[in-house]
Amino acid sequence: MCNTCCCFKTKTYICYLVVQTVKKNKEMKNLFIIAALLFAAFKAQAGDFRFALLTDLHISANEIPTQDLERAVEQINNTEGLDFVLIAGDITEEGDRASLLQAKKSLDKLKLKYHITSGNHETKWTESGFTDFAHIFGSDKFSFEHQGFLFLGFNTGPLVRMADGHVLPQDIRWLKRELDIAGKERPVIIVTHYPLLDGDVDNWYEVTDLLRNYNVRAVLGGHYHGNKLMTYDGIPGIVNRSTLRAKEDVGGYSIYEISADSIVVSQQNIGGQPLRWGAYSLKTNYFNSDNTAYKRPDFSVNKEFSQVKETWMVQTGRGIYSSPVVYDKKVYVADGMGFITCFDLKNGKEIWAFESQNSIFGTPAAADKRIVFGSADKHIYCLDTQTGTLLWKYPCKEAILGAATIENGRVYIGGSDNSFRCIDLNKGSLIWEYTSIKGYIETRPLIYLDKVIFGAWDNQLYALNKADGSLLWQWNGGLSRMHFSPAAVWPVASEGKVFITAPDRVMTAIDASSGNTVWQTKQSVVRETIGLSEDGMRIYSKTMQDSVVAYTTKGNTHQQLWACNVGFGYEHAPSMPVEKSGVVFGSTKNGLVFAIKAASGKLLWKHKIGNSLTNTVVPLSNKTCIFTNAEGVVGRLDVK
Repeated sequence: MCNTCCCFKTKTYICYLVVQTVKKNKEMKNLFIIAALLFAAFKAQAGDFRFALLTDLHISANEIPTQDLERAVEQINNTEGLDFVLIAGDITEEGDRASLLQAKKSLDKLKLKYHITSGNHETKWTESGFTDFAHIFGSDKFSFEHQGFLFLGFNTGPLVRMADGHVLPQDIRWLKRELDIAGKERPVIIVTHYPLLDGDVDNWYEVTDLLRNYNVRAVLGGHYHGNKLMTYDGIPGIVNRSTLRAKEDVGGYSIYEISADSIVVSQQNIGGQPLRWGAYSLKTNYFNSDNTAYKRPDFSVNKEFSQVKETWMVQTGRGIYSSPVVYDKKVYVADGMGFITCFDLKNGKEIWAFESQNSIFGTPAAADKRIVFGSADKHIYCLDTQTGTLLWKYPCKEAILGAATIENGRVYIGGSDNSFRCIDLNKGSLIWEYTSIKGYIETRPLIYLDKVIFGAWDNQLYALNKADGSLLWQWNGGLSRMHFSPAAVWPVASEGKVFITAPDRVMTAIDASSGNTVWQTKQSVVRETIGLSEDGMRIYSKTMQDSVVAYTTKGNTHQQLWACNVGFGYEHAPSMPVEKSGVVFGSTKNGLVFAIKAASGKLLWKHKIGNSLTNTVVPLSNKTCIFTNAEGVVGRLDVK
């Protein structure tokens, strides 16, 4: 009997036995008895089934990934005995709507039902604020039962900001609800894109601690573009190959066989025979509920710098990806579920909350008793800072992910509709609009002299006339890949120069008048993070390993002034260093907030407030700051 159809033949044989039993017992007229026999027979064989898993499709304008996907789809359609298809993220290369639609067009050719979740390429690079994925595929999560097994798939981030993967608080609540409904006896298979490991998902332990309370048999995923057996705090993990051919002649995918006692995975190359490469027992309990057996984040640094106190901390229960705003003795926080909440600066007590219709990623701006922000619901909002009352909202064609800047009664903000706008703060009316941008905008615009300066995810840095929105110059710097765009960094300017750091790990000084490059350096290996001293004499940036550096803003060549080894490890989060009263404050992707003496580069203190992305902090003085993080926490630190 071939493996392809063994499941079908087994079930057919069971049905045959039931029919024979009924024939031999002609007196059995009760259909309920027959139904019970059928149910018992199928239950005895629960778990005998096969499915395909696709991951890391990376669909783009390049035709090859689509060809690889469609060949996989064709082969799956011609393979007997498969019950369904799982798709484990990185559906696209750039997270754009056109690629998502192309992927769906190809996947809809499957004759089997498919269940899909997202990868980091859909969540980090997303012109829609990660709303397109659910609109196109129905959801970014899935939950279904098959042959006695529960399958759950969910997003592992990161969301818009570059950082480690992260499972949102609201998604963890969803996961717990689904598991509670299923109960602790039902076998569960989890599907994520990222492996649930330290270094891949920053709050992996929250997920694994939850999963180990239930009958989770395995976690399936991708991201590594190769086959590998893993363990996630004792839970069996299986990482799968990409559909891409890479350096081979053909691409491929995975085939899974579930029996009563095992889960077996085979690599299925296009045109070839399946090759078994891994398996786990479904009868073995690989893990225990004792968390002390597994690695957890280290908060011992807080004992080392005990002078830093958490004056107040509030858990909102909603992932936060924007910096807090401090205005008129209040703290304003926008979050990934579309709320903007006002807290008391002194004690963190909630004063009011306003809900937009979708996620907010861009940092708001406040002035003249008004606070302005954009939402993924395609609107720009203005609220009364005292009451949260809506004063006006401006409709746009696409999501507004950009941060806002306010100057002299004008709001400057960019969106995902190829536009950058200047809006009257009081009236909510359009003053001017620049419509020739090819990528979406997430940065906070810089106002410098007569210009408004910002980057977009099209490799460009733009300088517009702030009076009328006319283009003054564009800078590219030879960047070729969209992923290298100077789009997440908040530009700063001094001494007639604009300073940026892009994902290409280069620090750049640009002439503010002409847009010409003044100097560039790879000396410090910096990425998407830059800050300016209060006197305009120094620029600061986090390196990608442990340190913060300072360079002079003067002259036509780069000159490093100091480097401070903070010891934060590998770092690539776009949170900006900010100076206040002679102290530079910074934050990292793994929850560390730190302070450095601005003049000398001496480390003053550091404090760990969590293990996830901490956004650009807002210093109130040289001893106090307000922070937000992806875990949904807003809080205040004070140095005693």
